[in-house]
Amino acid sequence: MASEGLARVLAAVLGGQGVSVHGYDSEPAGEPPAPVRLRKNVCYVVLAVFLNEQDEVLLIQEAKKECRGSWYLPAGRMEPGETIVEALQREVKEEAGLYCEPLTLLSVEERGPSWIRFVFLAQATGGILKTSKEADAESLQAGWYPRSSLPTPLRAQDILHLVELAARYRQQARHPLLLPQELPCSLVCQRLVATFTNVQTVWVLVGTEGMPHLPITACGFSPMEQRGGIKMAILRLLQECLTLHHLAVETKGLLGLQHLGKDHADGICLNVLVTVAFRNPGMQSEPPKVRGENFFWWKVMEEDLQSQLLQRLQESSVVPVNR
Repeated sequence: MASEGLARVLAAVLGGQGVSVHGYDSEPAGEPPAPVRLRKNVCYVVLAVFLNEQDEVLLIQEAKKECRGSWYLPAGRMEPGETIVEALQREVKEEAGLYCEPLTLLSVEERGPSWIRFVFLAQATGGILKTSKEADAESLQAGWYPRSSLPTPLRAQDILHLVELAARYRQQARHPLLLPQELPCSLVCQRLVATFTNVQTVWVLVGTEGMPHLPITACGFSPMEQRGGIKMAILRLLQECLTLHHLAVETKGLLGLQHLGKDHADGICLNVLVTVAFRNPGMQSEPPKVRGENFFWWKVMEEDLQSQLLQRLQESSVVPVNR
């Protein structure tokens, strides 16, 4: 029965769906982490990449004093009480004059759990492009520019990589379409699909407290966890149950994103695909031994789930997480 429940949850996570967060298998040392609050201890930024049929990119001209006159993609900080999609739509309307719908999450960028940027591929659904006559504190104007000939100066060069990422995704989607799932969470946390593979066999790490479940690790805000980024929380959980010095751990990317934003639920849950492997495989055909009783390796027997996992792993079919 437990295996059936795990299979349902794994299928949901692989499908980009949300699964409620009921507790944490690993928390930072010391005091239990306080709920996160936008503008107090976390900052989330949304950014949209638009490409039209003429291979033109939508850019806005900045009005802020420190970068006035430079060009950038529509972007801005989320406000308390907003969902991620609502924030994206508000920023695009304010800065470019257009209504829009996100098509997929393209990447997540982080500087530790206190600053996270969500990058979307989006499409315009209406509105009127903002001209210099409508210049205000949000932007001076917006315009479509050939991808190969963007206006200068750019506010920052980081958007060049994001524009190319969007263009490559339009040509050949590396991962399925993925949008945020509206589910509440009080902390910045990560649900791990931590895998060990041997030929065509896949094991997934499972937490045992309560019902068997995919383990969740809460991110901390100490200087060390800030400097190391959100991967520190993954390593902390794995260190609590595995001997890591002879293992190679790699975060492949995101399978899903959960956030609500209503009722002061400013936390997010990132569903993350992780690989665990022996540094020197040798004759090791079984996953590394688990210490204690709070975790175990679950051998995935369902052929469809097994093939999905192997495909996502082999093709890195995930949303990238970058620092």
